[in-house]
Amino acid sequence: MNIYKRHRFPPDIISYAVWLYFRFNLSHRDIEDLLAERGITVSREAIRLWCIKFGAIYTRRLKRKHRGYGDTFYIDEVFVKINGKQHYLWRAVDQDGEVVDVYLQAKRDGAAAKRFLKRLLRSHGSEPRKIVTDKLRSYGVAHRGLIPETIHSTQQYENNRAEQSHEATRVRERGMRKFKSMRQAQRFLGPHAAVSNLFNLGRHLVRAEHYRNLRISAFGEWSRVVA
Repeated sequence: MNIYKRHRFPPDIISYAVWLYFRFNLSHRDIEDLLAERGITVSREAIRLWCIKFGAIYTRRLKRKHRGYGDTFYIDEVFVKINGKQHYLWRAVDQDGEVVDVYLQAKRDGAAAKRFLKRLLRSHGSEPRKIVTDKLRSYGVAHRGLIPETIHSTQQYENNRAEQSHEATRVRERGMRKFKSMRQAQRFLGPHAAVSNLFNLGRHLVRAEHYRNLRISAFGEWSRVVA
């Protein structure tokens, strides 16, 4: 199926604009200017619509091609204010820093924790060996109800990996001048996490040559996803 059918601009321009938006802290207007500098005249509204449509398509393809997550999940939730109302952004990462899932909910009670954990189990395909959370009681409810055999750790500082993983989202949230609705936020968070996973190359952990090879592989995978 040709997902670019009836679009005036070629796939290379569309996919490049979408990649810029989800990979860097850029607005649709910023991307409009970047494309204009290259002689490509496209409105920010068109770029916004591209990001909505193709962001979801690329995300599904990236998830299908994902190599799999680790056996330890670090789970955390943070407050997010949308239209003056407090919501909770739930996030889980594995031991390699890969984002397993990110989900916005109105509450952080036991039912919300179970809902999020069920999403994680679907993403992972099986029960993790261990989950690491803070001491919020909702996690204990979800753990006992869904995966009682899995190790559940609440040791102090052990969950720093999940807490720090929220920073990239916070940066984008500030750049977007806060999320406007739960739907808009979730629509952005999914592709943002998928693109981050693909280009999460651990630059500070590997030699320069190895990093360049990893980056080439990531771009190759992106090219296949957007084809």
